[in-house]
Amino acid sequence: MKGLFITFEGGEAVGKSTLIRALDAHFRSSLVQTLCTREPGGSAFGPLVRKILLEAEDLANEAELFLFLADRAEHVRGVIKPALAQGITVLCDRFADSTLVYQGAARSIDLDFVQRACEIAVQGLVPDITFLLDLDPKIGLKRASNRNLDRIEQETLQFHETVRSAYLQLAKEHPSRFIVLDASKTAEEVKNQAIEHLYARHR
Repeated sequence: MKGLFITFEGGEAVGKSTLIRALDAHFRSSLVQTLCTREPGGSAFGPLVRKILLEAEDLANEAELFLFLADRAEHVRGVIKPALAQGITVLCDRFADSTLVYQGAARSIDLDFVQRACEIAVQGLVPDITFLLDLDPKIGLKRASNRNLDRIEQETLQFHETVRSAYLQLAKEHPSRFIVLDASKTAEEVKNQAIEHLYARHR
């Protein structure tokens, strides 16, 4: 039996990692085997790609796109698909939607090209559920200000507002897959929202 593929999307400091940990614990308490992974960074050479993407200076937008796609192609082939085939539920911090939003919408790379490139990288794999943690970028960036910001977090407020708008548009276009969560709530409230939606869709 194929496992469930759940992805987590959103802007900066919206609480994706916190929700993934909470849902991982929830699944495991129900004896559901899970795998938590992330992009970039989940493939065999992912940590090296992640370091370049988040720390490199003056990285061309197109180079950024292809680095994300290379990591994803390896991630899907070597990690996600094998886990799903074993019946493991995969919880993934970011997936192809992030590329459409950040590199397509916010970086203004031709969206049709980005879409096609993403389709090649994911090899037909589409999430069963995508949780979109929605938050005003001003609040997210304020949350992130207590740590060293990476290259993408340091982008302008307008960039991050474009990211949010593009995510919400994707959610409208794919309502059967996306579940939008109010990330301004407490971590416990967000977790409860997510679990409620999971049970509503997979009873």
